[in-house]
Amino acid sequence: MLRRWSKVLSPISKFGSQSHLNFVKNVTRQSYAGVAPAPTIEDKPQSPAVNPHKMFWSKPCSLALPPDSTLRVEEPNYQGIKRFMLKLMLFYSKQSRSIRGANVVYHRIISQVDKPPIYEAFNLEKTFKTTFSLLVLHMWLCLRRLKQEGNEGVEFGQYLYEIYNHDVELRVSKAGVNLLLTKWMKELEKIFYGNIVAYDTAILPEAKPGDFSKVIWRNIFSEDGSSTEDDAASQSVQALARYARREESCMTLTDKEALFSGNFMFTSLKHENGRRKG
Repeated sequence: MLRRWSKVLSPISKFGSQSHLNFVKNVTRQSYAGVAPAPTIEDKPQSPAVNPHKMFWSKPCSLALPPDSTLRVEEPNYQGIKRFMLKLMLFYSKQSRSIRGANVVYHRIISQVDKPPIYEAFNLEKTFKTTFSLLVLHMWLCLRRLKQEGNEGVEFGQYLYEIYNHDVELRVSKAGVNLLLTKWMKELEKIFYGNIVAYDTAILPEAKPGDFSKVIWRNIFSEDGSSTEDDAASQSVQALARYARREESCMTLTDKEALFSGNFMFTSLKHENGRRKG
């Protein structure tokens, strides 16, 4: 599955700039309903020594935003004739509310995946592959939680996928891939399917203790799909595996209202980065 990376990334890179494309991709209808140029190592400021082993050991908790949070996104509460007209236009229908909620959820995912802290926390270079892989991981976290809400969650996941898929096409197109867009989207979708299945399998109760970290290595850190973990990256792989497992537990503790409205935030990685440097 992961050996497809070289076939997919090489042609895309020929169309884009010399930097890597910032990418996102999401969930399968069947299962559930240009990054900024990466600076070279020389361009990056020297950071204090870090210890990933100290990260993400805290107890899971709900990711829901408090009622007074300025980061919350509330449904518009129009009154009078404006509300009446919007009702006629189905603005307040269940479908419309779900689509607005899915847009907010998608924004939460992108806010976590597109910004520097996640790459700094896990010592990852911001490339097309890592951005894509991290997005798939966070989509898996959301869709896994949505499945717990039954058919309603599956339907919401479909809206989320459609929003995501549209954005993916725009991003790949901006990289210069137009004539071959459909082909590469299909290839990336196949990779997505494999990653989702691998995460689901590795987190099952009967899975071996090290299975999940092995999947994290293959899907995100490995350049060639090798199952042999690089000793130099071991602590970062384990830290990302702990992060993902903790976020999965946190998502389970996050209530339905917060989930469907998008009023939740993934764990702040700026906070973790500050702690690990201490």
